[in-house]
Amino acid sequence: MSLKQRLAARFSRSARLQYGVSLMESGDAKQGFALLSDVAAAGDPEAQYRVGRAYLDGTGVPPSLEEGARWLRLAAEAGRVDARFTLATLYTIGLPEGMEEGALSLSAKDAPPKRVPDFDKALHWARLAADAGSPDAQALLGYILTVGPEHLRDSTQARSWYEKSAAAGCSQGHLGLGLTFLNEARDDAGLQRAAEQLRFATRGNLGTALYLLGVLNEQGRGMPRDLAAAADYYRRGAERGVPAAQSRYGYMLLEGRGVGRDISRAETWLRRAALSGETEAAALLGDVYARGGDLPPNYLEASNWYRFAADRGHGPAARALGLLYLTGAGVHRDPAEAARWFRISTEAGDQAGMADLGNLVLTGVGTDEERRTLSARFERAANDGDLVGAFNFGVCLAEGVGTVRDERQAAQWMHRAADGVVNAQYWYGRMLIEGRGVEPNVKAGCEWMEKAAEAGMTDAQVVLAQLMITGAAVGGRDHARALELYLAAAERGHVGAMFSAGAIYGGGHDVPEDRVKARAWFKRAAERGNGLAQLMYGRYLVRGLGGPANSVEGREWLVRAQGQGVKDAVAELQRLSGEDQVMRAS
Repeated sequence: MSLKQRLAARFSRSARLQYGVSLMESGDAKQGFALLSDVAAAGDPEAQYRVGRAYLDGTGVPPSLEEGARWLRLAAEAGRVDARFTLATLYTIGLPEGMEEGALSLSAKDAPPKRVPDFDKALHWARLAADAGSPDAQALLGYILTVGPEHLRDSTQARSWYEKSAAAGCSQGHLGLGLTFLNEARDDAGLQRAAEQLRFATRGNLGTALYLLGVLNEQGRGMPRDLAAAADYYRRGAERGVPAAQSRYGYMLLEGRGVGRDISRAETWLRRAALSGETEAAALLGDVYARGGDLPPNYLEASNWYRFAADRGHGPAARALGLLYLTGAGVHRDPAEAARWFRISTEAGDQAGMADLGNLVLTGVGTDEERRTLSARFERAANDGDLVGAFNFGVCLAEGVGTVRDERQAAQWMHRAADGVVNAQYWYGRMLIEGRGVEPNVKAGCEWMEKAAEAGMTDAQVVLAQLMITGAAVGGRDHARALELYLAAAERGHVGAMFSAGAIYGGGHDVPEDRVKARAWFKRAAERGNGLAQLMYGRYLVRGLGGPANSVEGREWLVRAQGQGVKDAVAELQRLSGEDQVMRAS
């Protein structure tokens, strides 16, 4: 006689139920489940609920959503409140398509079935449990009435159920009420009321509440701005698995906002968020790998994350991917593919992408017809008052792309666009300095160039720096200021600026010589393919300048520079070969 048969003969159904529960709780889940399933089959609602939960959790039995839902439905129909709440939750999340009709059949090779929410059934079971006084069910009912299909929505009822749930101390009820207040808030008082409910919700460690409090603290909405508190809330939300919190916490670690800067941890959290579908996190990951710095640059990885974000409509990421194709970093160099991503960036509303597309047209990408079409498009946008369109049309006129070359008109459109477009400030500044389409005016040109440089445009920073090095700038030579500009551009990834910063630090300029820094900047530029930097870094390694000597690695960099046609690299390698012969002869 089996254990179940012996117990059935000697004990009541209630006693067998309690014994089964004790077995489950003491660790003998398999035996406990067998006993509970026997009691459940006899029609006991509590046993049916526990068997359903065991199937859902995979406790004492292989997990089965279908079996779990079946037993929960039996318990719910018998009036079990917790079964009704759990069943409502399953319907809200969605049961596998076909399960309700008993048509669900999977083989090992089949893909997981699509989960289909059924808010009408969820509402039915949630209301029954809520009416019976379940705070969790009351919060769930409020949620269904808030976000369900239009025919079910009722904000007044939803708020009432949230209030009942919150009054009973349910964290989910506080969260629902906090979201309601947040949506209704029109001033700081409304935001403060929302924040109070969200704080109550964090007692249950609810990730969404933690994330929202992070946002309010970071933005200073309804409370003084507190970046340290924001970072802490984001961290706690991230640890609870909220992708948006993971993305924001990764960003704060990346920038050192409210928390110590930690690129490695930032990359970890951003990766988690991106893999959960957070587009902004994927774009930031692309930036991390493209910029290098604390982590070595990895342009292939950068291109993958930029593509991930761009495919989901992120305009700046599409532009960044276009720039990689334009330079051949991490991907094969393909100006046509770069133009395609610039167009996608433009369509997503990224003005910088539109400016880059206009610049790329100058290189001859596309057919004559495509260039004429693009020029006409820019002209229409310019005449409609679009400043980016004015800039791009100015570029077309300046270079005769898709239209007749007319530098005078180009300068007029550039001047108009310069009030709001950084690229136009740079172009108009150069036109004034060079006297293209306007009377030469170095002072005014430098002023426009300065505006573009202050806005972070690296090309403008580099041009200004070059003018200050040669003394052609209005104020004459200013090597210290030039170095500041080169460093600013270099930190933003301008490879030529990296080389120039190394050259200034290397000596011969009106700033203190620092060969350690020179070597570091030459290295960064060399790693990004700058031939002159490869020459200089090779020399520094061979001669032990600014750090330990390493003739083997130095030769490798000189060979790379030679491969790019740098003549001095050829002479340097010949000199080293001659020295080797002398040493062997001696």
